[in-house]
Amino acid sequence: MAALLRSRLTDWTIAVPVLAVLVLIVTWGRSLPGPIIVVVAVLLGGAVLAAVHHAEVVAHRVGEPYGSLVLAVAVTVIEVALIVTLMISGPEKTQSLARDTVFAAIMITCNGILGLSLLLGALRRRVAVFNPEGTGGALATVITLATLSLVIPTFTTARPGPEFSPAQLAFAAVASLALYGLFVLVQTGRHRDYFLPVDSRGQVIDAEEHAKPPTTRAALVSLGLLLVALVAVVGDAKTVSPTIEAGVAAANLPHAFVGVIIALLVLLPETLAAARAARRDRVQISLNLALGSAMASIGLTIPAIAIASIWLDGPLLLGLGGTQLALLALTAVTAVLTVVPGRANVLQGGVHLVLMAAFVFLAASP
Repeated sequence: MAALLRSRLTDWTIAVPVLAVLVLIVTWGRSLPGPIIVVVAVLLGGAVLAAVHHAEVVAHRVGEPYGSLVLAVAVTVIEVALIVTLMISGPEKTQSLARDTVFAAIMITCNGILGLSLLLGALRRRVAVFNPEGTGGALATVITLATLSLVIPTFTTARPGPEFSPAQLAFAAVASLALYGLFVLVQTGRHRDYFLPVDSRGQVIDAEEHAKPPTTRAALVSLGLLLVALVAVVGDAKTVSPTIEAGVAAANLPHAFVGVIIALLVLLPETLAAARAARRDRVQISLNLALGSAMASIGLTIPAIAIASIWLDGPLLLGLGGTQLALLALTAVTAVLTVVPGRANVLQGGVHLVLMAAFVFLAASP
């Protein structure tokens, strides 16, 4: 028993998240020298890998689509808390922070994670197979949420800039939360089978067969450690952001590019989890993660900043610019054409990855 306890305490998936949070507490809000930044960055990478491990343990216990939902919501809740904290602490510099972060999350999930998942799934089986009914419903929800929250503010006339009036913001917040809640009910209830992995014949694979599910106690421990690891990921990403900002400035890149880098770091757990699922020929799980994360990012962020705006000074810019609108429209059309058949090859994966590359390039060179 003592040996087992020592083994658990020295397990890196336990030690790294705890150590990363301790370092986060010590270093939060301080100017750090180069060597300490390197340590924080290493712990950040370790926390990402630990988060993926614990998310897979929880997912194996509760099954799909609950496992994908746990990781997507956990990451988004912590990310939203970080956004609101930054907006309250520095409103002059963060008027467009929510917009930039949400848009980056949409591009990363709907092009980066989705494209990588389809590419890996197609490379394994020549054709990646998934359920178009569930994936199509998720995509429709993402497009609707993105349009209501990020496109409409550009064209409203109640305010001079790309922002909502208080009444419009309240409506967008309620609509976003209602749509997200409705999707979760459909995903986990009446049409749960739409979001389960399918084989090459389109038959639902209702359970994993490669290993015995962990015990309830082990799953609860992993759930707690998942939250600890995600706090470390988001917090340590914020800690190294001054170094990232300095590097972005030295490279003469737009300041908004910092948000892209932070979003890439924060979404690393979902990216790795989706890639591993695709390699196991569970492409539907990967798509659940990608679209579920995009949906949660909008559906939880907009209500949160609507509430925070009561105390915030200055405008809250949500409307996208011309280049961003074009990328969002192209992503929506391409994703619809990808999802409708329920089957995709390396071409569809490559197209989405090119759109992801275009987003990153145009963020660096607008």
